[in-house]
Order: sequence, then structure tokens, then C-alpha cells
Amino acid sequence: MRTVCVGGGPAGLYYAILARLRRESDDVLVVERNEPGVTFGWSVTFGEDFLDDLHRNDPVSARAIRESALLWGDQVVLVGDARPVHLGGKYGYSIDRTRMLDILARRAEQLGVELRFGTTAGPEPEAEFDADLILASDGVGSRLRAQHVEHFGTTITPGRNRYLWLGTSRSFAAFTFAFERTDAGLVWFYAYPSSDEASTCIVECSPETWAGLGLDTLPPSDGVRMLEGLFARALDGHRLLEPDGGLGADPWLNFREIRNATWRRDNLVLVGDSAHTTHFGIGAGTVLAVQDSIALADAVYGPDLQAGPALQTGLATYDRVRRAELDPIQDMARRNVRFFETIDTQPVEDPVRFAYALLNRRGEAQPGWQYRVHQATQVDGLRQVRRTITNARRTARAVKRRRSELPS
Repeated sequence: MRTVCVGGGPAGLYYAILARLRRESDDVLVVERNEPGVTFGWSVTFGEDFLDDLHRNDPVSARAIRESALLWGDQVVLVGDARPVHLGGKYGYSIDRTRMLDILARRAEQLGVELRFGTTAGPEPEAEFDADLILASDGVGSRLRAQHVEHFGTTITPGRNRYLWLGTSRSFAAFTFAFERTDAGLVWFYAYPSSDEASTCIVECSPETWAGLGLDTLPPSDGVRMLEGLFARALDGHRLLEPDGGLGADPWLNFREIRNATWRRDNLVLVGDSAHTTHFGIGAGTVLAVQDSIALADAVYGPDLQAGPALQTGLATYDRVRRAELDPIQDMARRNVRFFETIDTQPVEDPVRFAYALLNRRGEAQPGWQYRVHQATQVDGLRQVRRTITNARRTARAVKRRRSELPS
């Protein structure tokens, strides 16, 4: 079988890896319009479940990703000059996006995948590349999806808030939410480490605050310098960093929620952001994209790695099962969006209670005692006890993964 992945992001590269691992005789091509090393964003966040998925499917690239990732051992909420509020038991990993793509590309090449960078697929990739299966792994603005938008039943719902994707020279040890009051309203950022020298820093605010601060008319670089001053406390004297390619004339964006009524059309399937988007406030975009690829490989090749079901049956299974799994996740992400779009109704004047509302912004039901645990987490000694328990659980997960790689 010949498979072509149009788009060399995590979803396309990881599916290419899986296809070659599942059946060595398959011919797999990844077509990427950008040159190697060119990507959007700074870093990717993930948790233990994602590491488990990677180790189950390809321990080689899983180990390389974990070894290159940074651990952030806490989540912190900063509200103005108030004492930091801690979200206990929360930790995760982050990796520079360019580094992750390099790991996946090298692994794909090692397995015999053909990679064509700087190549744009035409409107009919099936005929162009003589492919049995085409993956539309070409992101939010997928051209392949747009060509058949009525078939896929695509809906795009824009959010109200404006956001700007930046970096900072401060390497945050914790995943940090920082909120600042201004005369025009609240403005906030999400920050998490990209490397030992830098962090991702996404700034967001309501359209009213954006206009009230003059960010709608200021030259983009001047706006960044203004934000640098507003967040001086949280940044601790560090700079905000613009992307390597610059900000462009209109860098402030609105999040777009993308949903599709079906993810397949004959032998063309959607994966990752071409199929669905979730707000960056839940930090799951790349994780979900790679998990799409895993689900697709499972459906196409079946439990018997040498003889999967007929291709169309596998694609139908992927479309039905994986799309159903994403619906509640997108619903959760939509609740997260509503939280930030109605943030003026939240108890910001009480940072501890506000941080608890932030913690539960996705709408998951919490037992009544959970708020008391949250309050206890603000006590240094008790927080250390909780951190010790969390570290023990993390170590146990890592040991279990290593044991799973040993021959039985």
C-alpha cells in the first residue's frame, strides 16, 4: 500500500512512522511545503498518558522525545502583585517543537519513509502521487479539507478573544498563568518552558481590552514592548520574544474551533488540526493530533500487524470511533474558551478562589472537599507533601514504561 501524508507536522510524521512499523512493505511519503526546521509555535506540552502512548507504539522515538523534554513540576497562577497561587498535583512536560519534529523526521527516515520538504501537493494528490491513502495532515488551514468542505461538513466557530503567540527569555520552572489588571481590563498570558533559555508565552485578552490598550493600532513590535512592561513582575525583568520570522502586519489572532461531520472522503482522511481544533488553553493540540495517527494506524492495520482489514473498512472505523472520542474533548475545550471570554465575571479579587475556578474551567465535576485541598496546597509544608506523592507516582510511571520495553 502507498500512503502519502500531506503535511509534515507531528500527525503526518508519526503516522508515517507507524505505517512502516506496522508493515515494512508499505511505501510511505511525507510531503511538507516548508523547509526543514520551519514551524509555527515554540514548544509542545504533554503528560504521562501521551508518553505511555508513544512508548506502546514506538519506544525509540518515545525515548528521544522524553530525553529532550523539560519537566515542569507545578502550575502557578499570578494575579497582579498578589501572592502566587499553586495548583497542586499538576505537572507535565514540554519540548521545543522544532526538536520534536526533528526527532520524528529522523525516525521516519530511519524506517524508510521518503520525506519531501519544500514541496506543495497539488489539488489531486491521489493521482499526483499514485496513492492508496492520503492523510490531510496540513493543519488548521487545510487546503485538502477546503477543497471538499461541503462533503466534510466543516464548521468554523471563531472565538471573541484576541491572542498573540510569543516567547520569553525567562525559562519558567512551572506552567504559569499571569493576570494583570489594566484600565482597559484584564490581560493575561500562559507560559511554559521551551528550553533552558526560553519559554512559550501566549498573551490573550478580550477585544475590548485589546482595543482599549491601543494594541489594535500600535505597530506589532511596539505592542510587544507595551506587554513587556505590563508583565514586568511575572517576567522578572526578562524580554518577550518575537518569532524568528517576525510578527507580520496583523499577528493578533482569534482562536477558531474547527469541527467536521465526517473525517473521510474515499481514501482521503483528516487528522490533527485539519479534523479538529481545541483551544490552546487546554494544551492538547499536538497530543490529540498524534493520537489521531495512532487511532488511524490501529484501524487501518488492525490488531494483526501483518494483515489489517480492508482499507475502506479501516477508514470507516477510524472516522466513526475517533470522531466520537473527540466530541467530548472539544466540548470541554469550548467550556475553557467560555471561561476566558467571560473572565470579568470571575472572582479575580480573591486569587485563591479565582485560581480554583481556573483549575475547573473545563467544567469537570469536582467533589466538595476539593476546594479545601486547594486551600491546603497554598501552605508550603503541605504542598511539599503533595509534591512528594506526585513525584513518586511519576517515577512509578517511568519505571513501568521501561519495564514494558524489556523482552518477555
